[in-house]
Amino acid sequence: MAKRKKLKKKGLSQDKKEDLIEIMGIIEEALPNAMFRVKLENNHTIICHISGKMRMLYIKILVGDRVRVELTPYDLTRGRIVYRENLRDTTVKAPITQHQTRKR
Repeated sequence: MAKRKKLKKKGLSQDKKEDLIEIMGIIEEALPNAMFRVKLENNHTIICHISGKMRMLYIKILVGDRVRVELTPYDLTRGRIVYRENLRDTTVKAPITQHQTRKR
């Protein structure tokens, strides 16, 4: 009998993952088709889409959220959002508005 070929796993190899650039940014604008305009720490503005894992887990991203973005060295104008920080993860807390303090 002939030997079967082993199937290779889909996805990025370890070498490809090392080539990615990770940088933090803030969501400036929500665009159609789950795209976002993100302002990076170095004051560049890029267009990003949500990673597949975040889509599967229904993680909502709103304007003003801090996110971690992956960039490839080939196209530095587009990126992939891979993580959204919670308010408790950040050191700066959101200001309390008047209707949040009112008791009913």
